[in-house]
Amino acid sequence: MSIVFTKIDRSAQGMTEEFAGFGVATVHEAQGQRGLLDPALRPIYRPVSIAGTAVTCEVAPGDNWMIHVAVEQCRDGDVLVVTPTHACRDGYFGDLLATSLQARGVRGLVIDAGVRDIATLTEMQFPVWSAAVCAQGTVKETLANVNTTIICAGQTIAPGDLVVADDDGVVVVRQDEAKAVLEKARQRVVQEKEKRARFEAGELGLDMYNMRETLAEKGLRYVESED
Repeated sequence: MSIVFTKIDRSAQGMTEEFAGFGVATVHEAQGQRGLLDPALRPIYRPVSIAGTAVTCEVAPGDNWMIHVAVEQCRDGDVLVVTPTHACRDGYFGDLLATSLQARGVRGLVIDAGVRDIATLTEMQFPVWSAAVCAQGTVKETLANVNTTIICAGQTIAPGDLVVADDDGVVVVRQDEAKAVLEKARQRVVQEKEKRARFEAGELGLDMYNMRETLAEKGLRYVESED
């Protein structure tokens, strides 16, 4: 049996703008280097940076029927996250589906499969992170699930989780951890600002991070030349 859950918790949506501003690398570090999707998922154009609440969608190989089903469940501020039930790089998504999502206020698409019409998608400025670009079309025959917990590009994603995506890739933040991760991200930005000022003043990372003693313990030696 296939199922569509029509009500999901979007309580974390109020934090999305700040998460988008921090970006994937900072958010990934702030949650202990967790949640990063496979780097094979790349943006179809740059620069781009978004964050939103996940609407999840499974699709059968070579079949995009359930994406059409998922569009109806999307709301303003969501990110549609799509994964095939078996690996497939066909072009599941193009400019017409993007137009439908844009009309509903969806911030972007993350898909562990292929997309097409990327010139038009770029012109539309509709953000997409995909595992492939492929002109191969799909059919509409097989059911799957919408708004269930899925595995996408190596990460577990539940409906309502926060998805942050930019030029560096995609990271997921569990909804129940979002406030704590946001606070850690804020702290990290402050710390990085302080470190940047020290680097600009000429200080070396070797000294800032107290690396010299550990490097010596590991066996690093300095000599003037090979002669």
